[in-house]
Amino acid sequence: MKKHNFYAGPSILPDVVIEETIKALKNFAGTGISLASISHRSKEFDKVVLDAQDLFKELLEIPEGYSVIFLGGGASMQFAMIPYNFLKKKAAYINTGTWASNALKEAKLFGDVQEIKADDFFHLPKNISIDKDADYVHITTNNTIYGTEFKEDFDFGVPLIADMSSDIFSRKVDVSKYDMIYGGAQKNLAPAGVTFVIVKDDILGKVERPIPTMLNYKTHVDKGSMFNTPPVIPIYSAYQTLLWMKENGGVDGMHKRAVEKADLLYNEIDRNPFFVGTVEKESRSIMNICFVMSEQYKDKDKDFLDFATQKGMIGIKGHRSVGGFRASTYNSLPLESVAALVEAMQEFEKMNK
Repeated sequence: MKKHNFYAGPSILPDVVIEETIKALKNFAGTGISLASISHRSKEFDKVVLDAQDLFKELLEIPEGYSVIFLGGGASMQFAMIPYNFLKKKAAYINTGTWASNALKEAKLFGDVQEIKADDFFHLPKNISIDKDADYVHITTNNTIYGTEFKEDFDFGVPLIADMSSDIFSRKVDVSKYDMIYGGAQKNLAPAGVTFVIVKDDILGKVERPIPTMLNYKTHVDKGSMFNTPPVIPIYSAYQTLLWMKENGGVDGMHKRAVEKADLLYNEIDRNPFFVGTVEKESRSIMNICFVMSEQYKDKDKDFLDFATQKGMIGIKGHRSVGGFRASTYNSLPLESVAALVEAMQEFEKMNK
């Protein structure tokens, strides 16, 4: 039976990326050496890093004056590195969920924080007002747990930093409006282990506090991600995913696929009397689609999960903090998987009426 992978992360990767990574693990770039054993300073791997950086810049149309670096530590490490490098006195954080809350918590160790949030995490805050004396504003563009997403590039009048872990490459982004974009790669780009950072060069080195070498973005920019041994295998897989995206229409192609998949599933959630979406329509994510059983059928929660699992659906159980169901429709997920989930929802409806 075909499995349909809706895990929120680590998540599905294109088959070709997995196949090319397996080949490289056996014999990388014709060296006769496994990718797992190659020196990160070899000319063959150096080319992978440079080509991956170039593809980032090409696909996202990153303007001059920005650097792309690959780090370890996940997005969670950036939660601390960002205020360490950029917070002088005060920052603003738009709190839209668990990961945004975690980022805000770290920032409070370094200075004052203005927190902006809605009444609950199933809605995005509206009419956002940022204190103009903030050193920067931090935003998490996509909320993987609650299923909300900002789909615009804001201009708040202060430097903007964005965690785009789970929606990078799924829509056009005006990078020039951001001073930094970052994310864990294990959702839309690569296996867990590598973090991407797109940073505006002229914002580095402006705080007076001493920064530990490994936590200083300038260290990694100056050394081209090679100050220490980078996560070699995930970087290679990221490079292969970037190639796959380029060959499949780039960001425009990914966005078209994302909207098509999201529309298909949301339409079924809205039509099917057994299910209800948890997020207001204008805030809905096109990457993480969250829903629950309707009030009338709430006792059938486990029944549907078991039924969907039997039909090959993997990873649709909602996050433990919110329950229900979550279908993560990242770039690599084929439309046929969403169609299979919709078919399972329709079949479950007929069986239980």
